[in-house]
Amino acid sequence: MTRLMKLLVLSLLALAVAGCNEKESKPPQVSHPQPVKTASVVVVPDSVKGKWKAVRIQVADKFAKRQHVYTVPLGSEFKLPGSDLTLLVANFLPHFVMEGTTLTSQSNEPKNPAVQLVIKENGKEIFRGWLFSLYPTTHAFQHPQYGFTLVDYIPAS
Repeated sequence: MTRLMKLLVLSLLALAVAGCNEKESKPPQVSHPQPVKTASVVVVPDSVKGKWKAVRIQVADKFAKRQHVYTVPLGSEFKLPGSDLTLLVANFLPHFVMEGTTLTSQSNEPKNPAVQLVIKENGKEIFRGWLFSLYPTTHAFQHPQYGFTLVDYIPAS
């Protein structure tokens, strides 16, 4: 009986070792097409065009522990004093909505104000995105020294 047990154990051990030496067969790799990332398109409705002239952006200097609010006209660039940063205020949408890949304003009422901002450091673009007045931490730009917040928007006269 013990001889039979030994033989059985040795057989199982031999099968296990043999199985470890066999190369695993891998299923063929199938290439799946990657979805193409579609760029968002900003559409400023006629009901919004020309109705807003500027935004107020609060810039917090984390090192100096100071905050300053700058008024920047829509479509213009602003050089941040004492830094290598330039801000371009591209578009303002008073009632920001996203419809598929289209970013637009549902109305001219400031229900979800957002400003499209481009920030360059030494001429190199380091941020292109949106600041939201009601949700300042949503998609917020992270810079080691500065923080940016949309605090106000100025209608055209």
